[in-house]
Amino acid sequence: MSGLFDVTIIGAGVIGSAIARKLSSYDLKIALVEKECDVSFGVSKANSGIIHGGFHHDSTTLKSRLEVKGNLMFDQLKEELHFPFHRCGILVAAFNNDEMRTVEKLYQNGVNNKAIGIELCNHERILNLEPKLNRDVVGGLYAPGGGIIEPYRFVFSLVESAKKNGVELLTDFKVTGRVETDDRYRLESADGRSIESKWVVNAAGLYSDEISRIFEAEDFTITPRKGEEFLLDRNASAFTSKVIFPAPSHVSKGMLVIPTAEGTTMVGPTAQMVDDKQDASTSKANFQAIFSSARRLVPAVSERDIITSFTGLRPTIEGDDFYIEASSIKPRFVQVAGIQSPGLTAAPAIADHVKDILKVEGLSLSEKPGYDPYIEDVPRFRNSSKEELDALIAENPAYGEVICRCENISEAEIVAAVRQGHDTLDGVKFYTRAMMGRCQGGFCTHKIMKIISRETGMSMDELTKRGGGSWLVNKKVGDFALRDRA
Repeated sequence: MSGLFDVTIIGAGVIGSAIARKLSSYDLKIALVEKECDVSFGVSKANSGIIHGGFHHDSTTLKSRLEVKGNLMFDQLKEELHFPFHRCGILVAAFNNDEMRTVEKLYQNGVNNKAIGIELCNHERILNLEPKLNRDVVGGLYAPGGGIIEPYRFVFSLVESAKKNGVELLTDFKVTGRVETDDRYRLESADGRSIESKWVVNAAGLYSDEISRIFEAEDFTITPRKGEEFLLDRNASAFTSKVIFPAPSHVSKGMLVIPTAEGTTMVGPTAQMVDDKQDASTSKANFQAIFSSARRLVPAVSERDIITSFTGLRPTIEGDDFYIEASSIKPRFVQVAGIQSPGLTAAPAIADHVKDILKVEGLSLSEKPGYDPYIEDVPRFRNSSKEELDALIAENPAYGEVICRCENISEAEIVAAVRQGHDTLDGVKFYTRAMMGRCQGGFCTHKIMKIISRETGMSMDELTKRGGGSWLVNKKVGDFALRDRA
């Protein structure tokens, strides 16, 4: 880290990372700063992973235009970045005439938005598309262009590509102050570091309102909308071939049944406005509401298949659209805020849109010679044939040591994650899927800790779950003296 940056992006979630990667194709010096110890540890990690089909919003909104454009970009992105992505299709199920009228409005949105292959279905057609649906369904909508991805893997890949093309990533960099001169900003971090940048992009997710205030730019409020979700075992009979939506309400797309990109099933989320930007709690009442709603769609959904639950927070803003504009108050400062659903789908198109805003505002863009959009594809034990595994083990014996038995993750994949800079337990988990199976790390966590320690040189009591004070070992016993960690 040194010198003056042309552009600094605040926030290394999916939006900031997509912007950083897009700008890395130009001859610019770029910094991507993140307050957490790793990328994708904020809003992006607790996401349903849906690539939306372009029918929930009408074509007058920026949200809709960027969703449709972004959707079409994912096939090429998968080729370049190797993240799990399946264009499995989306169904919206209606169970009475009122819901069918809502579905017909969605269909018209889809037609106006030129959504891929959108289709209005009767009872027979929708059951033919998904036989696990409740047979009381009267009809619905089919959007074959919809799909699912692993959202954190997408972010990791975006950042890996951006770094390969020159972007400097600064983690644990919480912006707490700024000093402005005629042609640049100095961004000050809570730990005393600082960098200078000519342009700043505010992609700070839940905290974009606070960043805007630090820069004395526009005054707006980000309110978290909390969503609780439950993950079911990969052997659950509720696993569907398509993402299943109910007819939406005016505040939410509803509680869904989602086949994840890696073969598990997810149900949820709720949609509850809260005040606390760190409220990740779950409740029994919401658990009951989610399963009741999910079973109305797919009767095979069962609580007996739960392996874990989690909560995500969407950064909502006043109005019903994204807020992506150059600041009218501060020069060379771009606001990218209120990016809730379908932000994941729209992310690559948002990056294009922000690039265009920067250009219009005066940033000089010239294509970078030697820009390479491709990153290395790490071989996966669970996706390899017997012949491929024999070849992998012959080249690297660590592929023959399975660390996570539930998800079939080898030692070689854990090592690859650590060598990419993911040196916390959650970083390894999101990069590899280790500890995401039925036992939730009961059998492999200590093995992974040993590998992280070996690869990084950190002692076991220096390891954390997700940075900060999330220590995994609190005290030593046996041959070691007890001591309190201050």
